[in-house]
Amino acid sequence: MNVVPTSENGPPPVYREIAEELRERIRSGRYADGDRLPGENSLMERYGVARATARQALSVLINEGLAVAVRGSGVYVRLFRPLRRHGARRLSKESWGSGRAIWQTDSDTRGYEVEGLVIEEVTPAEHVLRILELPEGATVLRRSRRYLVDGRPVQSAVSHLSPHLWEGREDSEAARRIRAHDSGPGGIYARLTELGHTPAHFTEEIRARMPTPEESVELELFPGTPVLEMARTALTGHHRPVEFNEIIMDGSAYVLQYDFDA
Repeated sequence: MNVVPTSENGPPPVYREIAEELRERIRSGRYADGDRLPGENSLMERYGVARATARQALSVLINEGLAVAVRGSGVYVRLFRPLRRHGARRLSKESWGSGRAIWQTDSDTRGYEVEGLVIEEVTPAEHVLRILELPEGATVLRRSRRYLVDGRPVQSAVSHLSPHLWEGREDSEAARRIRAHDSGPGGIYARLTELGHTPAHFTEEIRARMPTPEESVELELFPGTPVLEMARTALTGHHRPVEFNEIIMDGSAYVLQYDFDA
């Protein structure tokens, strides 16, 4: 019977030893972000191994998120400090109520930018109408955008808001800001508060999956990178839904943090 080597019954497989050496060189800075790692041919010659072994070693680093394969070019170091997304802190009224964008909680001191913002009134999918408790055929204001941190796309988001929220107050500053590219200090939630629809409760559902081809292009994902699909609903103190947000996050770019008492 063949026995797979482990730390207890023998040395690790050769491909893991090669991966560990490359990993150490990345962590020590000998290979910096964007550097090209030795290819399969180089590893075969350096370590005297078969091509399959060299390929496995590189695959370990790719699967760990330390490197990415670029078709026809090679394998490159990709070091990106993950964003720590603190669910409760970023959505607290203390944050957006003081004029901060909720994104500032995620990115800390790192620069972020919003790209490709599209604002339009549409008849949404059935599940959006159901969540926002709107009748069939109703329209919503949809705000679609992509977020970048350090120049890297990390998230796309599509918010849906019912025009009924500002009915009769279309000319108010808050209503105009919601329909504008610049939603103002504190963002959409601050404007909803000004309209008398303060978000008081949030519910988020998250699942991990592989991206669609369109999502891979939009977030510039490398092969094998999963996404986190999040559906967030903002509700008033009376549990009336005021916003439904569909978010797709680069799974390799985030650490999700939730603090709660037992």
